[in-house]
Amino acid sequence: MADASAAPAAGRVAAVAGASGLVGRCLIERLCADPAVAEVHALVRRPLPLAHPRLRCHVVDVAALPALPPLDEVYLALGTTIKTAGSQAAFRAVDFDANLAVAQAALAAGARRAGLVSALGASARSSVFYSRVKGELEDALAALPFEALVIARPSMLRGDRHALGQPARRGELLWARLEAVLRPIVPRRLRAIAAADVAAALARAVPAARGREVLDSSAMQGAAASS
Repeated sequence: MADASAAPAAGRVAAVAGASGLVGRCLIERLCADPAVAEVHALVRRPLPLAHPRLRCHVVDVAALPALPPLDEVYLALGTTIKTAGSQAAFRAVDFDANLAVAQAALAAGARRAGLVSALGASARSSVFYSRVKGELEDALAALPFEALVIARPSMLRGDRHALGQPARRGELLWARLEAVLRPIVPRRLRAIAAADVAAALARAVPAARGREVLDSSAMQGAAASS
């Protein structure tokens, strides 16, 4: 996938899956701006409207991934909704199968660190299908031989989906209106969080983490401004 004739400069090499989403796009921008990162490989279904000297875009089918270039770390931000996917099976194919496939391909390419965009309430024991799939993915990734796995469990995300060509998500809009009234009494871990904060928290935690680390919204609030 990478141009073998062009040796990367010294620094970390990262891959991002889900680069067209709210958190994925912020991750791409943050990693490209990090002088300690030599290359950023975006795994996408269609070309990104972004350009940067360190950015390499790869249009791929995650159901049939080619060998990835040598990597140090991978960020998994693939996600959809059951409404958008059309069925529970289609949702699982994206949120579980596709993320796991990228993680396995990244391991084969040398990655030893991973960051995952999961969700508040994720648990393999949840009675809620959405939360159960998220939890099952967390467990599947934890079983892989990564040296470090950082899991972000944000509450509702804040960000401009329209600018990314995506439809607004009804749950996010409703929660934003409710929180505007109830914010003083809403616990920090339940408050809506900017996608940029989630991306900043992951990009900061993954290179230094050891073992499994979980970040909720209270730990990630304001991360973009403080890094």
